[in-house]
Amino acid sequence: MQVRLAPLACLAMLCGCTAGPDFHEPAPIADASYTPGSQPLGTVAAQGAGGEAQRLVPVASLGGSWWRAFGCAELDELVREALASSPSLTEASMRLAQARQDYAAQAGASEWPQVSGTANVTREKVNPAAFGIGNLLGNRTFPPFTLYEAQVSVSYTLDLAGANRRTLEGLAAQIDYERYQLEAARLTLAGNVVTAAIRRASLAAQLALSERLLGAQEQQLAISEQRLRAGGIAEAELLSERTQVEQTRALLPPLRIQLAQADHQLSVYLGHTPAQGTPPLPQLDALRLPTELPLTMPARLAWQRPDVRASQALLHQASANVGVATANLYPQITLSGGFGPDGTALSNLVDVWSIGAGLTQPLFRGGQLRARKRSAEDAYEAAAASYRQTVLQALEQVADALRAIEQDAIELQARDRAQEEAQASARVASDRYAAGGVSELALIDAQRQQLQTTLDRTQVQAQRLSDTAALYQALGAAP
Repeated sequence: MQVRLAPLACLAMLCGCTAGPDFHEPAPIADASYTPGSQPLGTVAAQGAGGEAQRLVPVASLGGSWWRAFGCAELDELVREALASSPSLTEASMRLAQARQDYAAQAGASEWPQVSGTANVTREKVNPAAFGIGNLLGNRTFPPFTLYEAQVSVSYTLDLAGANRRTLEGLAAQIDYERYQLEAARLTLAGNVVTAAIRRASLAAQLALSERLLGAQEQQLAISEQRLRAGGIAEAELLSERTQVEQTRALLPPLRIQLAQADHQLSVYLGHTPAQGTPPLPQLDALRLPTELPLTMPARLAWQRPDVRASQALLHQASANVGVATANLYPQITLSGGFGPDGTALSNLVDVWSIGAGLTQPLFRGGQLRARKRSAEDAYEAAAASYRQTVLQALEQVADALRAIEQDAIELQARDRAQEEAQASARVASDRYAAGGVSELALIDAQRQQLQTTLDRTQVQAQRLSDTAALYQALGAAP
């Protein structure tokens, strides 16, 4: 009995083997911080809107719907509509569904025996002379008859070296990749909508301030023209002011173009045509600056970022492909069987069943199989390098965002001081003008400087909001 069971035991051991390397997740990031030296723990505060100090709070994981930290209902509605209607997410979802069906198809083809049934109906006429019995039957002829044939065949390839298992492993990794791609698409879309909405609000504010600035400069120019006619100033001074007015006027068309482009971009993000427009869009002052920003350790970044997880899934797939190429070097055993007559000849009408096994061992392929194995190994090394590069870029993006929000706050603080000085100067000029101490031209010039400092501050305020959104996105916060 032991002798009879030995082949079965060997076969079971072979079926349990899987060729090629077993995949192991890459080692976690060992860095304790994102930036060299001291990592920012918070930012300075400014006086005006959007000038609050921000504090970085260490957390174990990030929550979802991160854009709600900006406290704007219009922004929340924009992101939710984009996540529900964007064609890019539909495409990513269908690619995930396709990957799942590819896995199901391969599993059905490799994990179960393949059973096929055939049925044939033929109309035949027998010639007795063809069988050498024509004389015995007196050269009689037989009428045509109908022959029905049905056959069932079964085949199954034993997965001795694990080629099928490695193939399914690679397809499962492809499913993971498409799932993380979908998550990455959602994160990117949410980030793009938030960034575009902030940019659009900034452009609208800049355009309004620039138009007010142009109006102040035109008033100043009109006064200067009167003074020139009265001989109070030189013509060169007037020409300089005209140049400044036209330079300011030239700033308006590019702002209007950028504003229209931002509107069109948001429409597309929402799954609309540009002609359909957008729902109500947030104004810059309606966007609240988050004062507490979550920050996870670098070791968690690879788990939070869907693009890093997608790159790891490709690395897993490349590892499985090495196993497939390795298994193809080993023999394959295919079991087959059939039931039913094979053919329509009389000699085959008694062959009602068959069973057999076949062994296939590659002997000479001109180095094809080993070259494919080396190719799979090279592809694995390339996927490993791509994974490392993806991790490095993720760390870079977080480090950039941390430094950006730190410096944005410092710049906004300086812009605040400049705006305060310009406002004070405008108040003094207004009081002196009311007392007859300065001309209207001096008053308008002070007001123009105040508008310019307000315009400069608006740009930095919007940039601070955008860099805050970039930090959420770089950390891989879930939509």
